Formats: sequence, structure tokens, C-alpha cells
Amino acid sequence: MIQIIAGKKGKGKTKHLLDKVNAEVKEVHGNIVYLDKSSKHMYELNNKVRLIDTSEFGLSSSDGFVCGIISQDYDLEQMYLDSFLKIAKLEDADITETIDKLDELGEKYNITFVLSISLDADDLPENAKSKVIVSL
Repeated sequence: MIQIIAGKKGKGKTKHLLDKVNAEVKEVHGNIVYLDKSSKHMYELNNKVRLIDTSEFGLSSSDGFVCGIISQDYDLEQMYLDSFLKIAKLEDADITETIDKLDELGEKYNITFVLSISLDADDLPENAKSKVIVSL
């Protein structure tokens, strides 16, 4: 399953994402991973959430990286991707295929992906519009 927090840069998507992940920690039975482009929000996350600073890995795309995390953690239940377009190297690109692939992975491994995307909800591809939970 995919949930999207959409809105232009500077609208408060990260705050919504942090609030959501910290609330979910109390409800989730499996593990939670939070991917971000820096470790800036490390102290705002509950210590049960694994923060991964993607800037440390020199990614050219995030597909293999996300699959690697999934393959190493059989108890993974939720994955949060802040600044999704930036860390996935998809700025100014069509994200239709990526959304479909994450949807497939979520279904197959029972993982919820929560993405913050720096686009207005109206500018998202059709397959992503129904997944928006917060539009700023």
C-alpha cells in the first residue's frame, strides 16, 4: 500500500510525515524505516524508527536500494520516504512506473510506503492521485 503526502516545497510535508511515523510507532508490530536525504531530522524521530540518510550511499536510483532494505528485514512493516522525488532521483520525471512498482512490493511483502512528494496533488499521475492522504 502507498500513502502520499503531497504539496509544493515548504508547505510542511515533512512535519506531517514525522508526526505520522512517530504516532505509528505505538501501533505497528513490525519495523519502521525512514529514508531521508540527510540526518537532519534524527532527533525528531522516535528511537524505534530506523533512519537511513540516503546521501551517504551515492544512489543513482532508489529501486535497488529499497529492495535491498526489504530483503534484509523480514519484519519491515512501514517505510517512509521523505523528499521522495529527490532521493529517488525522479525530479521532473514521470513517476507512474515507480508508483506501480512500490505498489507491487507493498502488496507482495505487506509493507506500507508513505511518501512525501513535492507536487500538488493535481499534478500527480492518475495512479497516484487516489493514494493522497494529505494535500498541502
